[in-house]
Parts: sequence; C-alpha cells; structure tokens
Amino acid sequence: MLYYLFDYIEKQFDFPGAGLFQYISFRAGAAAVLSLIVTISFGNRLIDFLRRKQVGESIRDLGLEGQLQKKGTPTMGGLIIIAAILIPTLLMAKLDNVYVILLIATTIWLGLIGFLDDYIKVFKKNKEGLAGRFKIVGQVTIGLIVGLTLYFNDNVVVREVRPATTASLQVIQPEPGVRLEYRDVKSTTTTVPFFKNNEFDYGSILPFLDKNYTWIVFTLIVILIITAVSNGANITDGIDGLAAGTSAIIGLTLAIFAYLSGRVDFSSYLNIMYIPNLGELVIFCTAFVGACLGFLWYNAYPAQVFMGDTGSLSLGGIIAVLALAVRKELMIPLLCGIFLVENLSVIVQVSYFKYTKKKYGEGRRILLMSPLHHHYQKKNVHEAKIVTRFWIVGILLAILSLAMLKLR
Repeated sequence: MLYYLFDYIEKQFDFPGAGLFQYISFRAGAAAVLSLIVTISFGNRLIDFLRRKQVGESIRDLGLEGQLQKKGTPTMGGLIIIAAILIPTLLMAKLDNVYVILLIATTIWLGLIGFLDDYIKVFKKNKEGLAGRFKIVGQVTIGLIVGLTLYFNDNVVVREVRPATTASLQVIQPEPGVRLEYRDVKSTTTTVPFFKNNEFDYGSILPFLDKNYTWIVFTLIVILIITAVSNGANITDGIDGLAAGTSAIIGLTLAIFAYLSGRVDFSSYLNIMYIPNLGELVIFCTAFVGACLGFLWYNAYPAQVFMGDTGSLSLGGIIAVLALAVRKELMIPLLCGIFLVENLSVIVQVSYFKYTKKKYGEGRRILLMSPLHHHYQKKNVHEAKIVTRFWIVGILLAILSLAMLKLR
C-alpha cells in the first residue's frame, strides 16, 4: 500500500525521498524492521491476553527434563508470526504481484488450519486436535491452488535469452557489441543441484504423457512438497526456539535466491534462471525472517509462548511455496535438512517399532525417542544446546545451498 502511495506522491509532487519506495532493497529492509517492531511491540500484549483466556499448552509426561514446568505456557503464538508477516507485506509489497498474492493466501490458509487445530486442543480439551484427514485436505487444497496458479498464470514465466537476429525487437545489450534477444515463456523448469546443466523440466518425467497434461504432474508434485514441508516444520516445533530459528535461516536463504533470480544482471552473471516479477518476493521473505526472529524474543528458552500449529504449519507451507516460486524446490532436502531429518526420525522409529513387534513380538526402538531432538533430550543434553547446535547445522546447510549456485 505504501508503495502505491509514495509512487503517487513522487509522480504528482516530486516529494524528496518518495522514490526510495521504488527500490526493492529499501522496502525489504523496511519490511524486516517493521516485522520486528510488530512482534516485539504486540507480543507481550498477545501473551497476556492468552494467559487471561487460559490458552495454555497441555503437556504429556514423556519423562523429559524440564518438560512439566512448561505446562500452562500460552500457545497459539503463531498469531504473532502471521501478523508480523502480513502487516509489513501489505504495506511494503506490490499487491498485484502473483507471487506475493500466493504467499499471502498460503499464510492465511495454513494459519487458519493450524488455528483450528490449536482451538480444538485448548478449548475443546481434545489432545488430538483437528483430525489428520482434515489437515491433509487443507494442505492439498492450498497445494492445488498454488500448483494451478504457478502453471497457468500468465505472469509466472521464465525469461529465455539467446543471440539476437536482425529482425528481433526484444533486444538487450549487456555489453558493447553484444546483442541478445529474449522472450518470456511458460515453463515447468526447475533447478537441480550438483549438476552442470542444472535445469530439469517436470514435463519430462512421463515422456509418454501428452504435454497438455503436464500440469497434472506438476500440481501433484506441488501438493506433495507443501504437505511434506509443512508437516516437517510442525514436527520440528518440539523445543523452545527450534522451528522459529531454523525457519529464519531458511527464509533468509530463499530471500537471497529470490533477489538473484529476480534481477537480470545477477541471474545472467551466475547463469541461473531469470524469473520476471520475482523480486517482490524479497519483501515477503524479509518480513518472514523478521517475524521468526521477533518471535524468538519470546520463544527462546525458556519460552514465554509456543507458536502452536497456528505458526508451525504456516512456516512450513510458506517455505515450500517460496522454494517453488524461486524454482529451488529440489534443494529442499538440503536447505530444509533439519525438517527432513526430524521427519525421517519419526518415520524410521515408528516403522522399525512396528516391524520388530511383528517379527519378535516386542517393539524395539532405534532412537531413545523421536523426533530427533527428543532423542538428545533423553541423553541429558540441555534443550538450549540442542537448539543452538541444530541452528549451526541449519546455517551450514544454507551456505551449502547457496554454494550450489556455482558448484555444479
């Protein structure tokens, strides 16, 4: 909104400084600062409100150190994160940008699903929360919307560049004596890490399938990615500060990807896809990072508030859609390695327990407890140390992901 206001002021009145809002870097920085202000300013008020309404976490005794002391800690703090993402985005970003619209819709939709889950747990005293099938339906629905939009929307394109012909009208000259022509094309191409020719088209997955049906394959993959990452973030949110801190690291990395892919000069230099209109996502990304860091003000050990499913489902879904928009979704196993390992630890633990129970009549475990962070708690590692070490691993994975831009 402020972008349009200051754009009008600059054009009509030539007001000094109004032109700053034309720059993505300025608006991205302002969004990050505003997001931090929103979380820190209104966080205490929301926490006090949740305490008055007795919106506290019910704790199952799993034998973990310090666990029972968390009983009654306010939950549904994800509302702080959602507000701190949406307010700066609505103020600073171009609201007619298809990528921004998709991310706003994803944030609200998954936030509502998580809110319903938390509401049932807290107010209906049902520890199971929203039935799993309804969560899946909600995740599939937003996946369907995102997949169809990314495939069919005319503003979602990739720019192809090649040597210009004499008759070409769309010509760029990156340096003297060089003439290149470009065209914006609809494409389901994405980035494959570690490979020299690191682009892959989803349309080639089923070569016998008519090209008119490629959208089905693409949409199914989008649904799978959104569902997997949102659930991964949900599982990771088990100890103070882990999900928020890890999400901030991932969000900052995706902001860098969006900035580089959204600029023709940097994408040309790095030999990566140039995606028109993508730069506006940087503003959403910085608001996302600011919201996660601001939430850590209250969620770092010992936590004053938990994000609940309201926050964790939203964080995972946002990360998935961001990765899909910048066409780096195949880097998710690397970039979101913490989420992946946490997810796998649960799958492996449950599968091995069922297998051994069927074979030996007694279920056995690989880990002391799953998810993985609880395993280390059982080994008497303090949860603050576990979180810090997971953050360090997350930073290393983020650096490696960025290195993939040139390491092929």
